[in-house]
Amino acid sequence: MALMMKPAVSGNGRPEASFETIETRLTFRNYPGDRFTHSDLGLSVADVGDIYRNMLLQRRFEERSAQMYGRQKIGGFLHLYIGQEAISTGSVYALKPGLDSAITAYRDHGLALALGMSSNECMAELFGRADGCSKGKGGSMHFFSKEKRMFGGHGIVGAHIPLATGIAFAHQYRNDGGVCVCYLGDGAVWQGSFHEALNLASLYKLPVVYVIENNQYAMGTAVDRAAAETDLFKQGISYAMRGSLVDGMDVLSVCQAMRDHVELARQGEPSLVEIRTYRYRGHSMSDPGKYRTKEELEAKKNEDPILRLKSYVMENQLMKNDEMDAIDEEVKAEVAASVVFAEESPFPPLEAIYEDVYTQKNYPFLKY
Repeated sequence: MALMMKPAVSGNGRPEASFETIETRLTFRNYPGDRFTHSDLGLSVADVGDIYRNMLLQRRFEERSAQMYGRQKIGGFLHLYIGQEAISTGSVYALKPGLDSAITAYRDHGLALALGMSSNECMAELFGRADGCSKGKGGSMHFFSKEKRMFGGHGIVGAHIPLATGIAFAHQYRNDGGVCVCYLGDGAVWQGSFHEALNLASLYKLPVVYVIENNQYAMGTAVDRAAAETDLFKQGISYAMRGSLVDGMDVLSVCQAMRDHVELARQGEPSLVEIRTYRYRGHSMSDPGKYRTKEELEAKKNEDPILRLKSYVMENQLMKNDEMDAIDEEVKAEVAASVVFAEESPFPPLEAIYEDVYTQKNYPFLKY
């Protein structure tokens, strides 16, 4: 960012002595789609196959979850990740497993699966069963895994952003070299917690990357109806924080962007990344999505990140079509088996209701 000051000029061409103007030149990184190849990223053909499988796993898991919700096997809220799979999958290829941390909002199934949480523990959690990743007490919005360093799943808009800042502070305090990646929706940008967290992260030079998953609609309100400045990556300007724009429908672009920003975080420089994506389903299962046209939705389906990767694989002859079909069948079988696992898992016992609430075993703050 360059800063230039010069005297203001009056109508008669003479300098005014009362004030000066400040001109600021800002530079942001842009990661467009179809720019990066797997070779650019140092990814093998096997890596590309794993990426395709993981994205497909997320898609089939969400489709089956919607089906189970319709059968009333899943209660509460259910926010599907369909259309956004490139963000979660591309991100994990920038992280160090077991060291780096991730935290997100309530649309958390995709990230959980991308980080390596099993379909069984995730589906069981949706069913409210004891074998779920949060022991059946969290449900759809509260996936958690200490092993995978997945710190939620949070239902209150923007409330997890300060937590991410705290996790990043813990990495810095321990000097363990870890980074925290915080995912949030475009609607959370207008919460005060977002701005407070970014200010502190920049002030203390914390190892954190804030990722705005801009899926174009905060619940049912389009970004251009809610944001005076629709380029959300510019929000970091006030906090002396770098910002980037990424095509979230291209997993390779996401991977490159996240690698760059995670590396900045490891060097003590927090940053803000806006990844533009699109969700093909409603905000939640109760949302009919009448705020957008059928024409818009159909047009966006041509940008489907999974089909886009499949086309890339086929064009570059990395895999054969029957190999990709076999991956799909394998993924469908895994998700179907997870439903059986969830059905057979027991409900949490009543006596476990206060477990994981208080650190003290006798619950000294409990009032009867």
